[in-house]
Amino acid sequence: MKVYTRKGDKGQTGVFGGSRQYKDSPRIECIGTIDEVNSTIGLLRAKLGEEHEWQTNLHKIQKDIMNMMSHLARPSDARKENENPRPEDGAEFCEQWIDALEAAMSAPSDYFLLPGGNEISALCHVCRTQIRRGERAMVTLMREDPESVHDYIAAYINRLSDLFFTMARAEMDKQGLAEEKWNLFLYKRKKKTTES
Repeated sequence: MKVYTRKGDKGQTGVFGGSRQYKDSPRIECIGTIDEVNSTIGLLRAKLGEEHEWQTNLHKIQKDIMNMMSHLARPSDARKENENPRPEDGAEFCEQWIDALEAAMSAPSDYFLLPGGNEISALCHVCRTQIRRGERAMVTLMREDPESVHDYIAAYINRLSDLFFTMARAEMDKQGLAEEKWNLFLYKRKKKTTES
């Protein structure tokens, strides 16, 4: 089977159920952005090396993203045959990993940070921001076809950005590098003002 089909030469692509949509439609924009995230996670994994302790969890996330994209590619009025697995444990999985990373760090997360640090931390921030862009595209899709975006997908994508923020911090902490702080989180600033 050839990689190219020539069917998309006029700006449309197929989705589950047999319909075709323009490549700038909310559904395709959403899937494409999340696919971009997955590619960046692949780059992060390549930079980490095969033996890194994050590899297993990142591999799971990449497979979960592929499954979520397959569900996002199915309009709510399409037939629900031969569906791929649903990673319904995704948000909880992220929360557990976030809690474990934070427990191992020397300081809590109280500040907005300037993205960067070292290459791994910076890549985690790139993943975080791409996930947020994918989430914004997903919200647009939710308005157009709410039933095609399952609750577990919305929760998982939302939690992933928190996870990659925490991973960026964990990498800095592990390497003994100082975070470049910008401002205290708003609720911390309010608390500090109240206590003064």
